[in-house]
Amino acid sequence: MPDMARIFQAAFLATSLLLPASSPAGSFERARADRVAQAGDDIAAPRAWPDPGPFAAPGQKARRMVARPTASASAVGADDTARFLAGMQPSAASPLAAFTRDQSWLQHAGFFDRAFGALDRTQLAKIRAWSGAQLRTRRPAMFYMFSGPDFLYADAFFPAASTYVLAGLEPVGQIPDVLNMPRASIAPSLQNIAGSLHTILNFSFFKTHNMRMELNSGRLGGTVPILYVFLARAGKTVREAALVALDQDGIEKPDGPGVKSAAHGVKIVFTDQDGRTQTLYYFSTNLANDGVGNSGILKFCERLGAGDSLIKSASYLLHSGKFSKIRDFLLAHSASILQDDSGIPVSDFDRKKWQLQPFGQYLGPVDVFPQNYQPRLRELFQKANPIPMGFGVGYRWRPQESNLLLAVRKDADTAGAAAAP
Repeated sequence: MPDMARIFQAAFLATSLLLPASSPAGSFERARADRVAQAGDDIAAPRAWPDPGPFAAPGQKARRMVARPTASASAVGADDTARFLAGMQPSAASPLAAFTRDQSWLQHAGFFDRAFGALDRTQLAKIRAWSGAQLRTRRPAMFYMFSGPDFLYADAFFPAASTYVLAGLEPVGQIPDVLNMPRASIAPSLQNIAGSLHTILNFSFFKTHNMRMELNSGRLGGTVPILYVFLARAGKTVREAALVALDQDGIEKPDGPGVKSAAHGVKIVFTDQDGRTQTLYYFSTNLANDGVGNSGILKFCERLGAGDSLIKSASYLLHSGKFSKIRDFLLAHSASILQDDSGIPVSDFDRKKWQLQPFGQYLGPVDVFPQNYQPRLRELFQKANPIPMGFGVGYRWRPQESNLLLAVRKDADTAGAAAAP
């Protein structure tokens, strides 16, 4: 079996865990995953970056973090924690600064320096340039459903958003508190973080199955540590972070033990290099019809006004009637939608209301999902003079194989929109 087929089988096997198995939509997705599994579960390793292992140099054993005098969690700011997890030096006065002399952290930092440096040169810098040229009007709100903790691409495509709303089923976890972790657990926890980022660093998407296993293990579990890493590596300064939950009316409230909610999340306030304050929300919630209507997330997003939406590597879920509510919401409440072919079927866009511009080339879905081929999308790419992209995204991650579709609503109210800098 070709390597790429194995990679994509692994990626689509992840859809079996996008939803609870007990729900009708979960059964629907699990049936899809069964077809993938029948083809084999031999996963090809990412080629660009090897497994970081225990962060030890060849021939060496990783030195464990040694015990040092502890300090209260309040002594460590959120930004210092984010930088430490991202393999970047925290402030000199931070209690975490002493830990950065350990060999295991130095190995972790070196791995992330190489990986994120290459990613920025070959991918993110090109996306930022493309975004500046093609996405000329920006909305304050940015919606990224089925995202997992992928702030990297949300920021690269839509760097000027005031509020980012990301959603998936990956667990939120806790606000990282490195000082109160057993010292021996820090190095393996950093290794878990690095391991969970393999496919996003190499192929632009997460493998949900691997993410759910890795994010539920270790002392730094959940999406919050990964969001911290992405924010720090994107040059942001984390100002504060808090766990939140939504009620059925989409009202945000503090999360904690005993809080009942179908949308648990995290709210992170940060600033960019220009000092502009921005807010990132990630909600762990079921986006299928049997869950999204009662979770409050649609009402929460609606209060933010019309936004810019990103849909990427969404497992073709929006092609299914099981996800019609979130599909209809995005069509009704987005001023623009940027997506690959795994997003909303092109046939669902009313051409009287939407202006469609294709980019790259459409080769059809990967072999695992031939039923999601879109003849009308193929026709659009043949007739509308698609603009070359110069970078790759989605399941067809090679630049010469990738596609994007920019849908801009013709009748969207322009109040609140801002021209791209």
